Amino acid sequence: MDIRLNDVLELKKEHPCGGKNWLVLRVGMDFRLRCTTCGHEVMVPRRKIEKNIKKIIRENP
Repeated sequence: MDIRLNDVLELKKEHPCGGKNWLVLRVGMDFRLRCTTCGHEVMVPRRKIEKNIKKIIRENP
């Protein structure tokens, strides 16, 4: 799956704050994501994120 820095990922499940969109800050074996609603940052394994992606939103296609 082609995921790049500064992409916004729409995930299947909501964050407890109610947001579904996450900004990609780091790509590799793990992803560092920031919730676009509340600003909370998390590190998540690549396999778990790729399974839960609903849509990838790119600024510059």
